[in-house]
Amino acid sequence: MATNETETVDSGVPEDPEDLLPEESVLTLEEYLEMHAAIGHRTRYEVLYRLVHSGAMSPKELEHALDIDDSTLHYHLNKLVDVGLIEKRQRTERGEDGLHTYYRATVFGEVTLTEGVDELIRGEREFDALYDSSERS
Repeated sequence: MATNETETVDSGVPEDPEDLLPEESVLTLEEYLEMHAAIGHRTRYEVLYRLVHSGAMSPKELEHALDIDDSTLHYHLNKLVDVGLIEKRQRTERGEDGLHTYYRATVFGEVTLTEGVDELIRGEREFDALYDSSERS
């Protein structure tokens, strides 16, 4: 549990990870961890990746893009909605096929993806250069 007085370890970071949260944080530490855990599954990562980099998509568009069946997709969409990484929206105008449902990434989804997993993947090139002994004299 976070405390009012933040104790730090020698590196200057709080001893209790909850003390990293702003005083009036919108989310709890557990909610942040649930977001990260949710994209630890490949299908959910790919759904979020598509929504962040391609914009809002309908379930049918996601099914085709990911080549997965409807029930599997909806299972993963519901997980992502539950943790706040994506949101489900309906267009207000009725088309030929009725109301159109689509999903889009939330701000938390975009940041979790681009500053989390994607950043780690991009950083691999830098890590390789740092630890590649063949380039050292």
